[in-house]
Amino acid sequence: MTVLVTGATGTVGRHLVTQLLAAGQKVRALTRDPAAAALPPEVDVVAGDLTSLGTLAAAFDGVTAAHLINFGGGYQPLDNGPELVDLVVRSGIGRVTMLGGWQEGTVEPAVRASGLEWTHLRPLEFMGNTLPDWGPRLRRDGVIREPYGDRRSAAVHESDIAAVAAVALTEPGHAGQSYLVTGPEALSPRDKIRHLSAATGRDLSFVELTPEETRREWVAGGGMPDLLLFRATDAEPAQLVEFLLRLYGNTPEYGYTVTGTVEKVTGRPARTFAQWAVEHAEEFRP
Repeated sequence: MTVLVTGATGTVGRHLVTQLLAAGQKVRALTRDPAAAALPPEVDVVAGDLTSLGTLAAAFDGVTAAHLINFGGGYQPLDNGPELVDLVVRSGIGRVTMLGGWQEGTVEPAVRASGLEWTHLRPLEFMGNTLPDWGPRLRRDGVIREPYGDRRSAAVHESDIAAVAAVALTEPGHAGQSYLVTGPEALSPRDKIRHLSAATGRDLSFVELTPEETRREWVAGGGMPDLLLFRATDAEPAQLVEFLLRLYGNTPEYGYTVTGTVEKVTGRPARTFAQWAVEHAEEFRP
């Protein structure tokens, strides 16, 4: 079988390509810029853009299973889900995984309404988001200043998301499943700082801001950090901060509930944030 990986140069896609190759699968990788993909030589790297269906026919040809993402450039949800899924079906692809972004777009309902064998992967937070969100600040001054330092999240390692996708794409028994994919523990920002300090050997710290201090520093003071959460919206800074204060101050229970999906699907425990921190320690040093 040939497995197509869309978003192949992304944080999950790269892991998925590697894991499928290790499992002996033929892999085709879709990317907007093949010359910059830097994927293993045995991967069939093809040019294409999910927002432009005319670029996809050749990429889908001869594929038996596909990993789909529901967003395009700038993390904006795709608006061509029905047309995209119709092309998937007409190309003869029988099994797909769907990786959602910040919000459900048009791809998921179209896939669910199709005759495809589908599996929906729903990671609520990537451990890897820590790098663009915190990396610049920790490299610069070793301090994270944010509200609600005791909020918790069951963030998942990107490689574990890919591992669940790899199993669902290549083994039976996962059709029609919607998997909430989490890490093995729910951690607070203070916990993450502790693990990053141990991994980097640096004296990193977390300073908790009150809501009013957050508004003053991030909006009035123009110091709002480049949070990945905010990149998929055109809202004004004040609106974004109010959204974040509501989210961080009242995190839904499912955001910090460990599901055990990784171990149930793959047969091995999910990777911890401490492991992720060691893997990426150099990226948090000056």
